[in-house]
Amino acid sequence: MQLSLRLSAIADMVTEGNRLVDVGCDHGYLPVYLVLNHKIPGAIAMDVRKGPLSRAQEHIAQYGLTGYIETRLSDGLAALAPGEGDTLVIAGMGGPLMERILTEGESVLGGFQELILQPQSDIPHFRRFIREAGWEIVCEDMVLEDGKFYTMMRAVPGNKEEMEPYTKEQEQFGRLLVRQRHPVLGQYLKRELRLREEILKKLESAPGEAAGKRIAEIEEERRLILAALKEYEG
Repeated sequence: MQLSLRLSAIADMVTEGNRLVDVGCDHGYLPVYLVLNHKIPGAIAMDVRKGPLSRAQEHIAQYGLTGYIETRLSDGLAALAPGEGDTLVIAGMGGPLMERILTEGESVLGGFQELILQPQSDIPHFRRFIREAGWEIVCEDMVLEDGKFYTMMRAVPGNKEEMEPYTKEQEQFGRLLVRQRHPVLGQYLKRELRLREEILKKLESAPGEAAGKRIAEIEEERRLILAALKEYEG
């Protein structure tokens, strides 16, 4: 079976031999792929909705993997006991929902060696949240698929006191993506800069206090993009 670019990038981050826990498993493509390719010995696939979980069960059975991948109906990590997995994957959800899942599931997080995370929104705030929760981002990737940009990260237990602080632009766009000059990030930054400049051009002649406030916000966003591009281009 073949995964989407987004799921392939997530699969690449999973440490070989680890037991996987996939929260919000949808169709179960990720654990099925990883078990089929002998990268993991087994997995627990969880979803809060019966529909997606049922589709995952059908997909798992189709490949004869019922003995390797267990499914559980669960709101976040509620149905998981400590020590049942080594790698936790939460992908394809908004940042605030992922923060809630991780906060409410704090009692089981200590048993994981790594978190593979792919927030769909509020990514700068999510990066800050992860670090404040004591997890250090050690790998980041970015893909462009069907016109959308997706950012994924791998985090391991860390010491908050020893973590190098982020600049605002690194928090916004990903320190590792910037430092590695990730080609997809380069595309993203250039697109975002162009969009901000187009908005500013339209707002130039707009009257009123609201327009002035919006111009200031866009100028600040533009400044962060330029700062990231400067570091990116070295």
